[in-house]
Amino acid sequence: MDKKVYIETYGCQMNLADSEVVMGILGKQGYSLTHEMNEADVVFLNTCSVRDNAEQRIHGRLGNIGTLKQKNSNLVIGVLGCMAERLRDELIEQKKMVDLVVGPDEYRRLPEFIDHALTGEKGIGVKLSRTETYEDIEPYREEGLSAWISVMRGCDKFCTYCVVPYTRGRERSRTLASIVEEVKSLSERGFREVTLLGQNVNSYIDGEKDFSDLLAACAEVDGLMRIRFTTSHPQDLSDKLLYTISDNSNICNYIHLPVQSGSNKILEGMNRTYTIEHYLGIIERARKIIPGVSFSTDIIAGFPTETEEEHQMTLDVMKNVRYDGAFMFKYSPREGTKAYKMEDDVPEEVKSRRLTEIIDIQQKISYEINQELIGTKEIVLVENKSKKSDDFFAGRTDDNKTVILPVGNDVKIGDYVKVKITKATSGTLFGDFVSIEDVYKKEPTLFVD
Repeated sequence: MDKKVYIETYGCQMNLADSEVVMGILGKQGYSLTHEMNEADVVFLNTCSVRDNAEQRIHGRLGNIGTLKQKNSNLVIGVLGCMAERLRDELIEQKKMVDLVVGPDEYRRLPEFIDHALTGEKGIGVKLSRTETYEDIEPYREEGLSAWISVMRGCDKFCTYCVVPYTRGRERSRTLASIVEEVKSLSERGFREVTLLGQNVNSYIDGEKDFSDLLAACAEVDGLMRIRFTTSHPQDLSDKLLYTISDNSNICNYIHLPVQSGSNKILEGMNRTYTIEHYLGIIERARKIIPGVSFSTDIIAGFPTETEEEHQMTLDVMKNVRYDGAFMFKYSPREGTKAYKMEDDVPEEVKSRRLTEIIDIQQKISYEINQELIGTKEIVLVENKSKKSDDFFAGRTDDNKTVILPVGNDVKIGDYVKVKITKATSGTLFGDFVSIEDVYKKEPTLFVD
């Protein structure tokens, strides 16, 4: 009988993609995936160290899983991913909570580590690699419409608040050919959307080919497949990339472009390597080259030394750009980063108040943007039934907005449909079916000089 693996994934899309790589590796060794923890022979938590509360959740979860170990002494418990290096001694030596701790670059050794764990030997694999990309591993994916593809690993930016260069190592890219082949395989399986992933996809390089070339090559595979990407760093986002998006109808008119702060002083303290003026210049050029483009962003409230005036600068950028959505957080020091050595001098209650103001403004902007869409017709990829009712479908627009529409009219999951928007909240559009679209295309736009 084959061994069953249960994986819980925390954090970013990169971790989701890594969990699929893990199962791709273990699947070749006879392991199968289970969605029921109490059926598992191996339990993995694939972890994230970006924010402190993520680590607290993992400690709590390990406590719960420990009760299963008491019932089944042969159960192998492992922590994967970004927490591995940071917490290996605490989890294995001090608290003895887990059997193995494996970082993002040593997943190929998981079958070996599991075998050793079954004989009572603890496993630690946390070395970072300059070359590992897993491009020869076919990720395990259950049937669906959307897939994540890691096109590169690591990051060379060393933002002072970020642990990624220390937990995932330096930048290295997969070959363009391997990524295109993976897109072709997904197309043949009926997937309708892929998202190309990297900590900074704009830094992708394969010989003389850059990320714009990769994006165009993926778009050529299947005109019915939407192509998305994340995350972009403002320093490296080129006009060539903007024109590539504009020139390919199935590359979505949606860019996630983290700003983090509206203050040049704070950006310098974060080592973000761009100014607000440069950032706003990108937004302006993008809107000329790709009319209708939408933006989302990341914002950190309360970075060390941030004043009320600098907080207001962030609010001003939000009002200027008018993001469709944002991921918004309070600053939390991460051990091992340069910012960890700075004085965390913004009081917690001030951080909370500033974050609340950021969230309130973003919700207001998102609501106003969505209200302007009432009466328009949007192309929607139907992805699944609504979480609240089987009488409705849920899907997304080209610019990543969730749309709810009634079931019926021979619409199936996986169809592109034209929907007339009738109602909107800050986070969701509601509409009525207009027609099924046989080909996927963005609404035509005109270049504005």
